[in-house]
Amino acid sequence: MAAPAPDREAARWISAFLEAQAAELDAARNTLLAYGRDLKDFASWLARRKLDFARATRADVEAYLVACDAEGLSRATRARRLSAIRQLYRFAYDEGWRAENPAIQIAGPARAVHLPKVLTVEEVDRLLAAARASGRSPAEQIRNTCLMELLYATGMRVSELVTLPVAAARGDPRMLMVKGKGGKERMVPLSSPARAALAAWLATRDAAEEAARIEARQPPSRHLFPARGRDGHLTRQAFHGLLKDLAAAAGIAPARVTPHVLRHAFATHLLAGGADLRVIQTLLGHADVSTTEIYTHVLDERLRALVLEHHPLARE
Repeated sequence: MAAPAPDREAARWISAFLEAQAAELDAARNTLLAYGRDLKDFASWLARRKLDFARATRADVEAYLVACDAEGLSRATRARRLSAIRQLYRFAYDEGWRAENPAIQIAGPARAVHLPKVLTVEEVDRLLAAARASGRSPAEQIRNTCLMELLYATGMRVSELVTLPVAAARGDPRMLMVKGKGGKERMVPLSSPARAALAAWLATRDAAEEAARIEARQPPSRHLFPARGRDGHLTRQAFHGLLKDLAAAAGIAPARVTPHVLRHAFATHLLAGGADLRVIQTLLGHADVSTTEIYTHVLDERLRALVLEHHPLARE
């Protein structure tokens, strides 16, 4: 493949790179959007200095990262941008557009280790109770209950939850097939409450879909949680807003509750109950067990706080 022509070069590099990521690595849509945003920002920074991807040096990439730091961007954001730049240049090297990768030896900013925020079992119970009572109609209450039960029972990412195909839920399954990052599939077991909530939602959903087919001649949706938007399913943003409302109804500060916090709660509660770390790694879809090990630190902190609070020798 020939290198892109100088005119509109940056856009063509980014477009070709994203197409390759989608085709060869089956990168998720959200990942591609993040790559695109980061690379466009880098291209704009280079353009202001009369540079482009083809001529940028290691010093230029380092200067860009310094500029990002000066803007107040977090270490995680700067690390992600460097990763996108590295991968772009790796692709350019493979295509013969560059003779070297100017970003390959640049050390990224060390990421701060933040322990995941978790909810107690009692707080999760309150969220589930709020879901059963919240909604503009009985159908919404049933849907909200199913969403919350599935999320807490499986530890799915919110994108995995809202995009579930209805076919995966047919036949009263004891396990769900989930398609995660990079198109990797994994099986997650369902608890009895989650199975009951799923069965109730399927009956309600199918009745609504059949009515829409008859009255409006709408084709049936292939999603478990259909919606009228462009994607055809409940969006992550809509579920995020729903979760904030449920937190308020449950008497929990909405700022403490996000879909990922429930994923953390799933893992932490399993580990506290004696589950093996490797099993939790598989259920969460982590490629590396070191990612899962963060939950052991959460338990260490909780046990330490418990001892300091209740042990007689720890009191002043």
